[in-house]
Amino acid sequence: MLAGLFAMTVATSAMADVKQGVDAWSAGDYPRAVKEWERPAREGDADAMFNLAQAYKLGRGVPRDLTKAESLYEQAAAKGHLGAADNYGLLLFQRGERAKAMPFIIAAADRGDPRSQYLLGLAYFNGDNVPRDWVRAYALVSLAQQAGLDQARGALIQMDEHISLQDRQLSVPLAAELAARAEANRARQVAAADLGGAPSASAAAAPPPDKGPSIASAERAVAQAEQVASGASPAQAGADYTRTPQTTTIREPAPKPTQSVPRVASIVDENAKPAAAAPKPSAQPAAPARTGPWRVQLGAFGVAGNAEKLWSRVRSRPELAGHERLLVPAGRLTKLQAGGFASSADAEAACSRLKAGGFTCIATRN
Repeated sequence: MLAGLFAMTVATSAMADVKQGVDAWSAGDYPRAVKEWERPAREGDADAMFNLAQAYKLGRGVPRDLTKAESLYEQAAAKGHLGAADNYGLLLFQRGERAKAMPFIIAAADRGDPRSQYLLGLAYFNGDNVPRDWVRAYALVSLAQQAGLDQARGALIQMDEHISLQDRQLSVPLAAELAARAEANRARQVAAADLGGAPSASAAAAPPPDKGPSIASAERAVAQAEQVASGASPAQAGADYTRTPQTTTIREPAPKPTQSVPRVASIVDENAKPAAAAPKPSAQPAAPARTGPWRVQLGAFGVAGNAEKLWSRVRSRPELAGHERLLVPAGRLTKLQAGGFASSADAEAACSRLKAGGFTCIATRN
């Protein structure tokens, strides 16, 4: 009993030190923050390890040291710290250990992290440590673009030259499915943290209904990376994969895209055989006409010519391919709509993509 009380006292003390470090960091006193985190980090507190790794990565309160930061991220990831796992995977990827990084990249993408969605999309495009899948690649990079990652926009333009219009259309409902799954994963993991533990082993191991790989937790990513490393644990043996809720972690300012992701030019696999490249879009068959009672409305104009101008800007987008342009009179206005959506969900999914691209859109029925 005394041993149990001592352990509780030590844990409470470590949490207090981590919280004091966060307060110091928020006040701009980085050296003091680092000092507060060093002891609990040595004692295995995942939050302290993660925060200390952030300090070393940013060079605040300590000299910048990416090797030290990576080691701390690695150890915190083995404790189940999701933010540490995400950063560890990105650092591994950046220095070329892509096979070892991939479980972490997949896990983060499954939670909706746009940097990881972008990298995983490129991996699927090139068949880099995952099966080549251009529909999934386009869906993932589209989600990263919708989240505001600048590189993703350029990547999609390059992908348009290789991926057929039909596959780009197939990516629209897949992107919606991946986004919904990411939201569910985040909600489940937040709920697990609120209860004081990681997601259950059965939930983490359950594969999604589609064919793509999925890892839903930091622990799962560590286990997969351990297999890639031929049995050598990425964070030393003995991690118990349990941790307290992440209520006392610092958050790194959003990095510039060039610090987080490779150059867009890397989406084209220079070593790919010529036969693997898809034909240019101009050589592809026209999209079949769509029929259905639902429409998406793109605007209402006092000058009909303005509706035509807007249509010329949006008609090449994959979510509108095959859908008829409709100019609907409404008093003195002309509504611009695209018709032929089979259901409300299809129309809403198209609108979501259009809004992410900067266009106004609402779903409506005939």
